Amino acid sequence: MKLHEIVEFLDDFLKVKEWQDKSNNGLQIEGKEDVNKVAFAVDACMDVFRKAKEIGADIIVVHHGLIWGGIDYVKGVVKRRLEFLLKNDISLYAAHLPLDAHPSVGNNAQILKALDLEPTESFGVYQGKEIGYIGVYDESKPLDYVLEMVREKINPSLTVLNFGDKDVRRVGVVSGRGSFALSEAVERNVDLFITGEQDHSTYHLAKESGINVVFAGHYATETFGVKALMRVVGGEFEVDVEFIDVPTGL
Repeated sequence: MKLHEIVEFLDDFLKVKEWQDKSNNGLQIEGKEDVNKVAFAVDACMDVFRKAKEIGADIIVVHHGLIWGGIDYVKGVVKRRLEFLLKNDISLYAAHLPLDAHPSVGNNAQILKALDLEPTESFGVYQGKEIGYIGVYDESKPLDYVLEMVREKINPSLTVLNFGDKDVRRVGVVSGRGSFALSEAVERNVDLFITGEQDHSTYHLAKESGINVVFAGHYATETFGVKALMRVVGGEFEVDVEFIDVPTGL
């Protein structure tokens, strides 16, 4: 399989050109043209790069890439990362907001599906576009039941702000650093808002608004998109695919 074929497919499938993003989405580093194995990971980091070389990957597809708006200098960590990829002829493809917001393989849609929900409403405006989703249970479920599913499917270690109803029907998700969407979740009558990173300012807003909030970890909430995209690529092309898990615990 040729590199340009995979890149063109990803660009089109994820609609990367339609997004205004701090991340330079798309092919960030160009390696060898022939691709036999594609690695998927959350972060572009040396641990991922070394593992990709070890397993014989020709391209790495990540959620958090190396280039965010541009490169100011090539020294230190930046130099070592670029040097490793170029020396080993490994390509790097990044998909940030396009992978958060994708209606089928996106982080937020996939998290809702893991909780037995369908992403029926979009919300969470960021950079001018909605990147999160809301799912609605047919019948309300006990909060503790839903939290147990979150622990089982996303992350066993949660921080929970239990300020809302004890029964949950409307669940909103914005993965990663999604606390910016809390006010909108309140306006949209969400019973449980799930995001990744903790944000101190959300505590009093959640308490005074009467909404339940779960911080399930930035990394843990953003493995879903790359894993789902991996399954799509593996089905579309005759290439080997593998997820490289390098959890940060954050």
